[in-house]
Amino acid sequence: MNTPDENFAALGLNLPPAPKPLGVYKPFLIDGKHVFVSGHGTVKDDGTLIIGRIGDGLTSEEGKLAAQQVGLAILATLKANLGSLNKIKRVIKVLGMVNCTPDFEKHPFIINGCSELFAKVWGEDNGIGVRSAVGMGSLPDNIPVEIEAMFELV
Repeated sequence: MNTPDENFAALGLNLPPAPKPLGVYKPFLIDGKHVFVSGHGTVKDDGTLIIGRIGDGLTSEEGKLAAQQVGLAILATLKANLGSLNKIKRVIKVLGMVNCTPDFEKHPFIINGCSELFAKVWGEDNGIGVRSAVGMGSLPDNIPVEIEAMFELV
């Protein structure tokens, strides 16, 4: 059985730089056996953001890829603070927020981009937690997706 770090390496994906806070908050906090990760955006490998609104310039598929990119940013924060994804036992909760038009209804499809990534890293038993996927009228910097998550430490 592969470790989470090995599973991630096998995906052939890159981690973007761990995002810095854009306000007065901590991006990462340990409380006992739990790790809380603040809302993360669509940080790309070069530090720029994926921008746009789903249903108005961005397709559902592009939104799903944006959610995967947010998942990668969350993994970057975990790795920067813990040194290894192996220190995470499982995903507990994911809250996905989708910047979309009022008539858009496929929020869960979009957030699957992140959830599928986590399932590949930690496996189906530990990589899938409880989740909410909701639509928003706007998000900071006009990013299409913002996600926060909670994990259990090993």
